[in-house]
Amino acid sequence: MAYYQPEEIQKAKEMDLYTYLKNYEPDELVYFSRGTYMTRTHDSLKISNGMWYWFSRGIGGKSALEYLIKVRDYTFIRAVETILGYSNEKPPIMYQQPKKVQNIRLILPKKSETNDKIISYLYSRGIDKDIINECIDNRLIYEDLPNHNVVFVGYDKNNIPRYAGIRGTNSSRYMKDAYGSHKAFSFKLESIEKIDSVHLFESAIDLLSYATLKKLENKEWYNDNLLSLAGVYQPAKKIDESKIPLALNYYLNQNQGIKKIYLHFDNDSAGRIATMALKTILPKKYEVIDDPPLIGKDFNDFLCAKKGINYKKRYEKER
Repeated sequence: MAYYQPEEIQKAKEMDLYTYLKNYEPDELVYFSRGTYMTRTHDSLKISNGMWYWFSRGIGGKSALEYLIKVRDYTFIRAVETILGYSNEKPPIMYQQPKKVQNIRLILPKKSETNDKIISYLYSRGIDKDIINECIDNRLIYEDLPNHNVVFVGYDKNNIPRYAGIRGTNSSRYMKDAYGSHKAFSFKLESIEKIDSVHLFESAIDLLSYATLKKLENKEWYNDNLLSLAGVYQPAKKIDESKIPLALNYYLNQNQGIKKIYLHFDNDSAGRIATMALKTILPKKYEVIDDPPLIGKDFNDFLCAKKGINYKKRYEKER
C-alpha cells in the first residue's frame, strides 16, 4: 500500500478544485459566468470563490481532495496520489479508469461527401498531397459539413475517436474542438516502426508541415512519432510547478519505451517559455531536445518559405 509523508498529504489537502482542474484536467473546467466555473461532466457542479458545490447531489467542499473522493469515488490514497501527480510511478488515474473520461461522448462533425476543400486548403499551406491523402485514408482528417472545415481526429488505444479539432479553411480564425474532445487523445502520426523518440508540436498544421519537410529532404517521415498538443502549452507562473501536457502525459504512459522528446514549438515568447518549462519538469530519464523552426514563427512558416509559397498575409489573419 502506498504511504505518504504528512507534509505530502497536507499539500494535497491544500489544493483547491479550480487549481486542480486547470492544471490536471483543463478540458473538464468550463466557464459559467463571471467568477464561476462548472465541470463538463456535471453542469450542476459549480466552482466559485475557492469553493465547489454539486447542486444536484447537495454536496460540496473546498479542496480537490474532497472532490475526488465525493464526486469521483476515489479512495483517499488514490486521490492524494492523483493530486501530487506521481505519474512517473503510475499513470494518472483518468487513464487507469477510462470510464470516467468516456462519460462525455465525442460528437464528431458531419462528414462531407468529398474532401476537395480541405485538400486544396492544406496544399495551399504547403502540405504534401501524399501525406494529406494518407491522413484521409486513415480517417485522421476529413472535411466537415456545412462549413467545409478541416477536422483533425485523435484516437485512443482502441482506435476509438476521442478528439476532434476543427479548423477553418478560409481566412477566418475559426478554431474549435468538437464537443466531448479530450486533449489527451490529440492528433498524431505514429511511426510504422517501433522507435524510442517522439516529436511535439503545438498544432496539427505544424505537425504535417514537419512531415512534409522531412519528405522534401527524402527522409522517412513515416518513421517518426509526431504528436500535436492541440494548442499552445501554458506552464504555471512558477515553471517548476508546471504540469506535463495531457497529450504528452498520456502518450508517455502508453509508450514506456520513449527516451527522446523533441520540442518543435513556435519561435515566439509562448513557444520559448513552453520549451523551457518542459525541459525543466520532464523526468531526467528523457533526453529533451529543443528544435524550433529555422525560419519564421512556426514550422508552417518554415515550410512555406522553403517552398516559396506566399501565404504569409492570409496566414497572419488566421492566426
